[in-house]
Amino acid sequence: MQDSTPVAVGIDVGGTKTQLRAFAGPDSIADHVRPSHGWRPHDHPNAAEWLASLIEEVLPAPVRPSAVAVGAHACETPRQCEAIRLLLQQRLQVPCLIVGDAELLVPAAGLDEGVGLVAGTGSVAVGRLADGSSVQVGGWGAVLGDEGGGAGLVREAARAVWAAHDRGETPDALARLLVAAFEVDEVPALGAALESATDVSAEWGRHAPVVFEAAEQGSVVAHQVIADAGRALASLVERLALRGVPVDDVAVAGSTILRRPALYSAFTTALADSVPAARPRPLQVPPVEGAVALARSLLRPVTP
Repeated sequence: MQDSTPVAVGIDVGGTKTQLRAFAGPDSIADHVRPSHGWRPHDHPNAAEWLASLIEEVLPAPVRPSAVAVGAHACETPRQCEAIRLLLQQRLQVPCLIVGDAELLVPAAGLDEGVGLVAGTGSVAVGRLADGSSVQVGGWGAVLGDEGGGAGLVREAARAVWAAHDRGETPDALARLLVAAFEVDEVPALGAALESATDVSAEWGRHAPVVFEAAEQGSVVAHQVIADAGRALASLVERLALRGVPVDDVAVAGSTILRRPALYSAFTTALADSVPAARPRPLQVPPVEGAVALARSLLRPVTP
């Protein structure tokens, strides 16, 4: 039988992988990572059941959660997150919270307020107004948005090499590497290759390293694509500031920006110009720590 120590469960459902951490008081009782296969946040009953089954499978018997907080990839609106939360809470009979996965960054960084900025395969920034309501900017997918994310970088790189081709320029390192990455014979054929992707974000995003490789080889076009991506990410923070979100601290996460110094530098340079008061803070812990912090907050008694 479970003792009286409350169990806080935090879950980070990413686009690629999901991580669950659970603590009984200060003691870790579970730390589990698996692929996010089957996660369908637009099917609310399925999403709630997916989360409940994950918890029941991972927690050691007979442990049950006392509170659950989830940062959910592709949970794009408060209404959508709330629909999943209600179903999960009904299923588990404990306090639950569902937020977009980028909202885990601020609590993971140990901050009470600020901006969470993600630039991985995609890109998004989130923050909260003084009344607690969430504001999200960006995150509109690889076809229309996600500037500064891996897939967006590849899209903009393709546009840039097409423009250079139209100007009659000799293909540079970026053009050559993109052509090789998409296994086509020449720059004009890149269009059909990009359009043939069945999973646009994943298939475009996996080629993002060639943009940085081309820059290292001296491609002026690649350098410009990276600089533009940095400005686009800084503009997300600027948009939040204009909407009244506190932006003094910006918790930054995502493999594309944190593993690529050229992009991080382009972002911080642009941020210093557009929002001088904002302080970028590369996240030093997994985002799931933010979910654990939120779960623990659900265990605190509400003060009148």
